[in-house]
Amino acid sequence: MLSGKTILIGITGGIAAYKICDLIRMFKRSSANVRVVCTPNALNFVTRLTLQSLSGNEVAVEQFEVNEFKPEHISCADEADIMVIAPCSANTFSKIANGCCDNLLTSIVCAFNKPVIIAPAMNCNMWENPIIQENFARLSGFEILEPESGFLACGTRGQGRLCKIEKIYDKTVEILANSRKLAGKKIVITSGGTIENIDPVRFLSNHSSGKTGTALAQNAAAQGAEVVLITTADAPGGGIKTVKVQSALDMQAAVEKESGTADCIIMSAAVADYRPKEVSAQKLKKADDNELSVKLVKNPDILQELCKNKREGQIIVGFCAESENLIENAKAKIQHKGCDYLIANDISRSDIGFGSDENEVYIIDKNLNIKKLDKAPKTVIAAKILEEVL
Repeated sequence: MLSGKTILIGITGGIAAYKICDLIRMFKRSSANVRVVCTPNALNFVTRLTLQSLSGNEVAVEQFEVNEFKPEHISCADEADIMVIAPCSANTFSKIANGCCDNLLTSIVCAFNKPVIIAPAMNCNMWENPIIQENFARLSGFEILEPESGFLACGTRGQGRLCKIEKIYDKTVEILANSRKLAGKKIVITSGGTIENIDPVRFLSNHSSGKTGTALAQNAAAQGAEVVLITTADAPGGGIKTVKVQSALDMQAAVEKESGTADCIIMSAAVADYRPKEVSAQKLKKADDNELSVKLVKNPDILQELCKNKREGQIIVGFCAESENLIENAKAKIQHKGCDYLIANDISRSDIGFGSDENEVYIIDKNLNIKKLDKAPKTVIAAKILEEVL
């Protein structure tokens, strides 16, 4: 998720410093490059060798440990995409708020013009001190993850514990994802399973939850895109324009309305192939015989029509849910439909696909090149799909 990103972690002198070892592991597992800078007092709580072994990089401590002409605090600031200071002591917190640059870490913060996350940790009385709270108010331009309440190392209870490292990790991912890479792009996404009425009570549908479409919409919006989500599922919120539809014909009309100005259209919805030819205005009553016949007619092929009428430079992505011969059927479908990419997944497996929080898919392009995305949460799969097709 963080491949190609460099995260600079600043550690100050506090007992919570040992927790940052796990945070470094989390970042490394997500393929981030991790650099560490410590205040001298931080090394009283966690060793330099430990941090170097976990990060895979030298740990910077002293202000003038310069191995090249470029000053180290400028070099560190230039190389990193984001800076995370955790734990941040009351001393360092106050120095940053007042522009002090008396060690390498505070000098880097002063020269850093990209996002900075600060996670303070201190005694509860220190956190509640009016001067600390005044400094807190001064740091409005930073992302502050306030300390949590609980049992503190000093033996008291109150607000001062370092927030959960998972919260620091999630906030880092969120900020880096919101890098505006898709700013100026309009992306139309469909999601959910369409509903085809038989009568006022009964309908035909499928098991699609719309989770992948929602994840695609949220990820694209986080990267600055103008997103229109056309869905049968619940609206995700977060400022995403959502058009609620029900049937395949409803979805077709909504897609046609938005597609002309779209840079990319992602058809992740499970659109019904057929609908009842006639919809009863009244509930169908149970008959004496044991059979009920409902005549079905084909629904429009929204994806194929989009591909026929696509404008130059527009990217169209289809989805393919198969229970057998996944790759063969997917290749045949992308050639028949004419889309730029096809996302294929195996719905015969109970651990992925419809209704699951995880998926495993293959991305096939119009030249029949195939890339497998191994099993992962649908949020991760969505991010990788967008990265691949856009």
